[in-house]
Formats: sequence, C-alpha cells, structure tokens
Amino acid sequence: MTGLVNLMSPARFGRLDLRNRVVMAPMTRSRASSTGDVTDMMVEYYRQRAGAGMIITEGVYPSDVGKGYCRTPGLVNHAQVSGWRRVTDAVHDRGGTIVMQVMHVGRVAVADNKPSGAETIAPSAVTARQKLYTDSDGGSMQPCVEPRALESEEVAGVIADYARCTELAFDAGFDGVELHGTSGYLPAQFLSTGTNRRNDEWGGSLERRLRFLVDVATAMAAVDGAGRVGFRICPGNPYNDHVDADPVATYTALLELADDLDLAWVHAIRMPATGIDSLALTRQNFRGALIGSDSFDALEADRFIAEQQVDAVSFGRAFIANPDLVTRFAQDAPLNPLDKRTIYAGEGAAGYTDYPTLADCG
Repeated sequence: MTGLVNLMSPARFGRLDLRNRVVMAPMTRSRASSTGDVTDMMVEYYRQRAGAGMIITEGVYPSDVGKGYCRTPGLVNHAQVSGWRRVTDAVHDRGGTIVMQVMHVGRVAVADNKPSGAETIAPSAVTARQKLYTDSDGGSMQPCVEPRALESEEVAGVIADYARCTELAFDAGFDGVELHGTSGYLPAQFLSTGTNRRNDEWGGSLERRLRFLVDVATAMAAVDGAGRVGFRICPGNPYNDHVDADPVATYTALLELADDLDLAWVHAIRMPATGIDSLALTRQNFRGALIGSDSFDALEADRFIAEQQVDAVSFGRAFIANPDLVTRFAQDAPLNPLDKRTIYAGEGAAGYTDYPTLADCG
C-alpha cells in the first residue's frame, strides 16, 4: 500500500473528533443477554476495536416495543446505562470514540424475541414478508407478525422513546448517536410508500411521510445538539420487504431536511443493485460529513476520501475478524479470514473476541 495518508488522517464530524477515518460499522452480533443487557464479552469486543476512528455500535433498541431480534442489546433503563458505561469507558481508556446506533425495528419482529407483553407496531398494519431467527425450540425461524398501526396521538410517544434513549446514551458516556434509518426498520417504514398507507399527518404525501424521521432526528438533536447526531440510509434497499415507489425523490427530500437540521454525519450504504448512487446523492444534498459503507478495501477507501467522494469509510466484516484493523491497514499486514459461522453464534468467545491481533501472532 501507499501509506493510506487520507484514510489515516484525523477528522472532525460535528463535535466529534476522529483520530482516523476508519469507522467500525454497526453490526448485530447477538451477544447481549436475553434481557438485552451488556455482557462481559461485549465490553471486551468493543475494547479490542477501539483503534477505529469511530465505533458505531450494533443497533440498540430504545424501547421494549422496538426490539425485534434475539440477544440484541437495549438502552431503556438506568441498569442498562451502567452496562453500556463499561463499554464506553473501555473504548475511551484506549483513546477511542464510540457512538450508539438507535434501532427501532417496528414491524420487523416476532413475539418470541420480545419481552413478554411487548407488542409490534408500525405506521400501518402491513406484515413484513420476512422470517426471523428465534431461540425458541432450539432455534427456529418464525414469520414476522402483523403489526398494529399506531394511532396518530401515539406517534409522539415513540419519538419520545428515541429522545429518552439518546439521553441515556449520553449518560452512559457515548460520544454521539446514530439514527438507524434504513434496512426496513421503523423510520424507513414511515418513509416508504410500501409500508406507510396512512392518510393523517404521518402519511400520504412525501412531506408527511418524511415527518416521523425528521421529528425523531430533531428530538435526538435537542438532547445535546445536532453536532452529536448522525443517521444511516440506503436508498432503494429492499431488505426486510422494504419498498418505496420513488426512493430518489424520497431520500433527496430527506437529505435536504437533514442538512437543514445541521446533523453531524450521514452514513450511506452503497448498493449498486438498487441503481442509485447513494454516496453521490448524499453529497449533492447534504453538506455535513459523509461516511461511505459496504465492501470497501483500504485502498479504495483512501482513494474515495482523497477524491472527496466521502469523508470516512466504515468497515464491517473486516472489523469482525480483525480487532486491530487500523494497525493492519497502516502496516499493510494481511487480514484474518472471517468465520461466517460464528457471526451470530451467541455463546462463548469463538468468532467474537478470540480473533488474533498482529501482536498475538508475534
């Protein structure tokens, strides 16, 4: 490699200082407790990867209703604040920066993965044509349940859950928060014509479909300023039965509104199969920092930064298998191979905290 001068350079996103532009992407790893609490393994996992310019955590649910997957973490009470404080302290002790991704799944859920009594809600009663893994019966795939459509007066309460989760995240020592706005989860459900069939102030026209995500971002920014808030998008992404009639128009309008809010960053996933250049679309409509994501190698990431196509690049699978990824990039060292079988294994350190560093290899 040629030094990766651009990738290794520092940056400032809103009020956050990054010592390099290698971002750890948010990745569900299913290592939380069954009640959504942080485990010792999670503390070690994030500590090991503190060399990233910025860590974005796995998706964290902001309410029991917002949980959809088994063994994913939450941040809904002060006991969970204490657990996450162990994570942020471990990262900060190594000079790292860490933000929490807030993820409300909306209709992408099954009852066996939720706390008892927690319902499934969405903008409209449209069932996701998706099956999710559960720990029931030794591990089974179950179809998503039909969600209950939120009443108009209930939506403000869901927005308040996001704001409360943001408050708790800052209490837990996170440097910032990222709103998960893609993958067919609740904000995308309000945004998209395929899942938002309302005719009230929360749906119908594009302006009204945009309102939920914009109001959520506004509420999160109101906690301690927009300079600590970003959000993630992937226009046209069909994941989790997500369909919109005109994603370019939808996300152009969304990015313009996000720009007006002065959010710190947009984290855009590139997905050529959609026919949409999400990075270019973001650059054209948003003046803040842009994190590019998906299938970059170090050289391409460095080039994209040099060409000002992005300001940083997030890495997912490479960070799973290489806790010292930044060091390996800087030294042009080979990467550990990824064991796909253990990505969501759930128990034990195998494939989670046992990948060797260069120092371990002598």
